[in-house]
Amino acid sequence: MVIRSRGKCGLSKCVTRYLEAMAAADLLVVITDLTLRQIPNIYRSQLTFLDHFPVCNIHAVLLSAVTDCSVWFTVTLAFDRFVAICCQKLKTNYCSKKTADVVLGTVSVLSCFKNIFWYFMFKGQYLPWFCFDAAGVSTSPVWSVIELLHYILTPCVPFILIVFLNVLTVRHIFVASRAHRRLRGHSSGESPIDPEMESRRKSMILLFVISGNFIVLWVVFMLTSINRRLLYLARTSVILHPLVQELRFVLQLLSCCTNICIYAVTQAKFREQLKNVVKYPFAVIVKLIK
Repeated sequence: MVIRSRGKCGLSKCVTRYLEAMAAADLLVVITDLTLRQIPNIYRSQLTFLDHFPVCNIHAVLLSAVTDCSVWFTVTLAFDRFVAICCQKLKTNYCSKKTADVVLGTVSVLSCFKNIFWYFMFKGQYLPWFCFDAAGVSTSPVWSVIELLHYILTPCVPFILIVFLNVLTVRHIFVASRAHRRLRGHSSGESPIDPEMESRRKSMILLFVISGNFIVLWVVFMLTSINRRLLYLARTSVILHPLVQELRFVLQLLSCCTNICIYAVTQAKFREQLKNVVKYPFAVIVKLIK
């Protein structure tokens, strides 16, 4: 986030804004899901007062909200790149830092409101896995439908939107590339590297790696969550091995830890800035010694 905020990675301000928001949301998921989830269980005897307050209910709302933000920020990035590449008339007004702030703020607020229902699904006491279900919630058809709709909105709808936007973006880039090569070939008789097409190619690589990472690592969580809720609605579902149930959480959390690796692999300027950050403390020490 610090490196991105310096604006020296060769990306536009709006793309930088989306990537910073994704990094912040991923960091919050790691904190709320890995750190804060474990503290009440490890220090249960020291934190007995938590049983008298709905801390777990609030925790559940925050965790679901930041997870939704992490998912939908990926969609907003995909849509921004779609507009920038495929909709030239809309690009000037939409692909700006101000619009990115409005979009990210709106998604954050809607994510918080959407997940308020989790507050009423738990009693407030922590269990080894998370919160204790409120009476009748696990077998209630109403709560089952609400939770099923939640998993349809996140991550099923983002899956569809990301694939759809990526397909349209690729199609437009391929068509534009062929037309551009023909025009440059007729005008100069050769095909030197086109800076505009090279920029689009790099944007497409970054978008696809981030989107592909999201889809691959979330698909198990999505399928197992829907399958579990169908068990209560239709009284029939596929019986999954407990290892699969655990694997879905591992992969889902892993998706929130891989963006920094994606940036490092796909962007040379980010790697350069990262090296400068690592070298900076040693450079200061050497300067003080001299």
